[in-house]
Amino acid sequence: MTAPIPRDIPDLPPIPGHVVLPPTVVPARAVLIPARRRPVAAFRGLIALLALTGVAIELLAADIPPTTALSHFTIQSGILLALVMLASARCAWSAHHPLPGALTGAALFYVIAAALVHHVLLAHASSPFATPDGTGTGTGTGTGTAWQTAATHILHTAVPVAAALDWLLLTPAGRLHLRQAPAWLLYPLAYLAFTLARGELLLPDAQDRYLYPFLDVAQHGYKIVLGNALLVGLALYALAVLLVALDHIRPDPVRRPR
Repeated sequence: MTAPIPRDIPDLPPIPGHVVLPPTVVPARAVLIPARRRPVAAFRGLIALLALTGVAIELLAADIPPTTALSHFTIQSGILLALVMLASARCAWSAHHPLPGALTGAALFYVIAAALVHHVLLAHASSPFATPDGTGTGTGTGTGTAWQTAATHILHTAVPVAAALDWLLLTPAGRLHLRQAPAWLLYPLAYLAFTLARGELLLPDAQDRYLYPFLDVAQHGYKIVLGNALLVGLALYALAVLLVALDHIRPDPVRRPR
């Protein structure tokens, strides 16, 4: 025989330690599939082709060994931009999620930095570090001058302008952050250590012992060279902060889903 069911069931006490989870916001990119952007992919492919063309001309037409040409910051930044643009073009063509903003922003930052160093320090007539060919090496003589001039304009003008247009017109705004700026400076810092170590390892009479005149220890000494590097580094950090600020105040060219 079972006990009768009571008509009134007493209230259950509250469960101790019960935690109410706060509502969370899931980013749209985590649940929405990006659309194919084939014109964007084509434009980024052209930027990569342009950068690789400038690098190839510089390697083939320069009056210096290819290993020396590859040691220049401009050549390295151009190759990096080409690789990033090819990967971004593939993402846009196949509707994959875009590359991280820290990576694409770094590639843009390096080509713009190389262009500013060229136009302000190496090619400007009033600069104390200006060279006849504006490359920092002073080796552009002979039949290769026309080709080297073409490579210089491609790598220091056309490629940075095209990369900036892609960033302004085809890339969502607000993807860069101030915490990324110090990380972007790690590569220029490593490059400074590389070029100084390279100059110490080469013979004193070696051609292109130091790749840039403002980093020429044999001519200026370490005190002045490190001072020049500090000034350039501060200018590059200001450039990185400026890019981040512009990224947050510029109009968003890509309509985001709501």
